[in-house]
Amino acid sequence: MTETGPRTVLSTTSLGLRIRGVTIVDDVSLDVNEGELLVIIGPNGAGKTTLFNLLSGVTRPTSGKVVFRGDDITTAPPYVRARRGMGRTFQTSTIFAELSTLENVRLAAQAHLGGSDHIWALADRQQAALERARAALASVGLETRERAKAASLSHGEKRKLDLAILLCGDPRLVLLDEPTAGIAVEDVPEMMTLIRHIHRDQNKTVLMVEHRMDLIMGLADRMAVMHHGSLLAVDTPERIIANEIVQSAYLGDPL
Repeated sequence: MTETGPRTVLSTTSLGLRIRGVTIVDDVSLDVNEGELLVIIGPNGAGKTTLFNLLSGVTRPTSGKVVFRGDDITTAPPYVRARRGMGRTFQTSTIFAELSTLENVRLAAQAHLGGSDHIWALADRQQAALERARAALASVGLETRERAKAASLSHGEKRKLDLAILLCGDPRLVLLDEPTAGIAVEDVPEMMTLIRHIHRDQNKTVLMVEHRMDLIMGLADRMAVMHHGSLLAVDTPERIIANEIVQSAYLGDPL
């Protein structure tokens, strides 16, 4: 009987970005396997967020290829990638501050559900969107805050709202760009627990950017280390820590 390896959900081949002769991302080839939680680590300026922008379609690469679920999406816009099952959060919250928490998530659910504009179908679609929105809020622990205006939420709650909006699209692959950025220290463990819940209990493949290694030990299945726009190594957390190349590159430049 032939054993098969893990299924690749997202892959890049020699992905690069050069702007006015300056290399921002250099020759990145990376596979993300279905069901895993892979964390991209590296110091500020390593190219982590730029890589996310290339993966999610915010920025078009100048070289290389991106394949998602078997399709070449290198030049596809973000909305096409979202429809195919890729969801992303950003370092800063992208919410409608003047709407309620529930309305923010309901709009995302309604956009994902789509459907007919016939009047007899409209009520059913709105009800389905409302139910999905409330389920998403409950999954991130915001069910008691559905009537609160989004602007009134704490920073940590806004990051949870970002996740609820993302989950309404039922993504196959979740891209999280420094989800703990700006969160109060006492709220960080809860956020990491929530990410673990999304990965394990909701069966999402997760690709996450983080620069604090202490947060992701015990969470990540694999780590990809970026330095000056390039990948230094991709391996298990234990092997990354013991990797002499990684240690040498980060002398005086802590992860």
